[in-house]
Amino acid sequence: MPKKTIPTNRRQFLRTAATAAAAFTIVPRHVLGGKGYKAPSDTVNIGAIGAGGKATSTLKNLASQNIVALCDVDDSRAAETRAAYPKASYTRDFRVMLEKYGKDLDAVVVTTPDHTHAIAGLAAMNLDKHVYIEKPLARTIAEVRMLTEMAKSKPHLVTQMGNQGASGEGIRRTQELYEAGLIGDVHTVYAWTNRPIWPQGGRVPQGTDPIPADFDWNLWLGPAAMRPHNNAYHPFAWRGYWDFGTGALGDMGCHIVDTPFYILDLGYPDSAEASVVQVFSQNWNPDYTPETCPPAAKIHVKFPARGEKPPVELIWTDGGILPGRPEELGVDEQMGDGGSGIIMVGDKGKLMANTYGQNPRLLPTSRMEEINVPETLPRVETSHEMDWINGIKEGYQPSSHLGKAGPLTETILMGNLAVRGYEYRFPKAGGSADEYEIRGRTRLLWDGEEMRVTNVDEMNQFVGPGEMRKF
Repeated sequence: MPKKTIPTNRRQFLRTAATAAAAFTIVPRHVLGGKGYKAPSDTVNIGAIGAGGKATSTLKNLASQNIVALCDVDDSRAAETRAAYPKASYTRDFRVMLEKYGKDLDAVVVTTPDHTHAIAGLAAMNLDKHVYIEKPLARTIAEVRMLTEMAKSKPHLVTQMGNQGASGEGIRRTQELYEAGLIGDVHTVYAWTNRPIWPQGGRVPQGTDPIPADFDWNLWLGPAAMRPHNNAYHPFAWRGYWDFGTGALGDMGCHIVDTPFYILDLGYPDSAEASVVQVFSQNWNPDYTPETCPPAAKIHVKFPARGEKPPVELIWTDGGILPGRPEELGVDEQMGDGGSGIIMVGDKGKLMANTYGQNPRLLPTSRMEEINVPETLPRVETSHEMDWINGIKEGYQPSSHLGKAGPLTETILMGNLAVRGYEYRFPKAGGSADEYEIRGRTRLLWDGEEMRVTNVDEMNQFVGPGEMRKF
């Protein structure tokens, strides 16, 4: 595998990604109302980039607002949403939507596959639109940083990532139990999910399938390299391919890891390492397959001490791999919610919770009968989506604004760097140009501020989005 040019520092990463994204700028900001443009009424005018799939439920939670414009590359999947909002304009290309209808929009919702989150979100924010972007914020760390810094440079824009648990009861109650000192200083966090529930770990799809008349394959690919259309990618299994998705960790990590990441104020990690499950079967190519996420993984992400708080190790498992069952847990008691959960281990005890931090309980659970911890944190009295809308109307940043969601997503994607490092083919020392070695589990040392792996330079090619195709 030929080595790619690797930007040497954080600023260069951002310049490289910014240059690639510049092509997606549509109209000068002043044409659409200028800095600080506000909704002319109590109803926020919304454009949706992505109208099928996840967008269906997201827009239902925003139905009280004015859905002005819809955009999707798949007419069939968008049909239900188009029927629900018959007055909304409809286009396939988000650039056309922003150019033609941007002047009528106050805010934009992005629910596309991961690989187009950044270009769509940046284009909308460049036009001074408030944004709601599904999790994870983007496919690569550098793209996440671009979104975060764009939001920072435009503090009048209200932003939200679509990890709904950030607005829920669970994370707040978990924080109250933690801050009551009941488990002491946390040093280890276990987080897990039973996903992927889509095909993952197989070979790259072979052959070409006819492109449906109501589907634009070129626009779906967006900035990704052109390849033959194959039904294996769309509409669901794209999550298992690095060019489009971020695997099980990217899908569920922002939901599950959000609670300990926020409560413990973890910030950037300083290292990560992984081991992965490989599946060998008739339908799987046993040779190197760098394009696909593994069917299961175990990832160790380490965070340095924060002031008086000790270092923390986050141990993530997916694909059915579970952490050890706590000794304090009864034989008839479920770990997490069965499929997913977290366990925070402190020097005074343990706390377990479900996805989104729901149903937090001390271990053994009998301890919950002995405590009386009052509610001290304000609750979000509406949906995650409407908290974003209320932030737009009232001038505050909601539960998962990009200043908070950005570092969380970068941590999730750092775990994926370790996964990719496990299977990466490194040029063999002293070998010919086509000789490689797979080193297996390697600890990657990470400089979060500079967005750089400091000890395995080859892995930095995956920090940024790479070459972005013009489409």
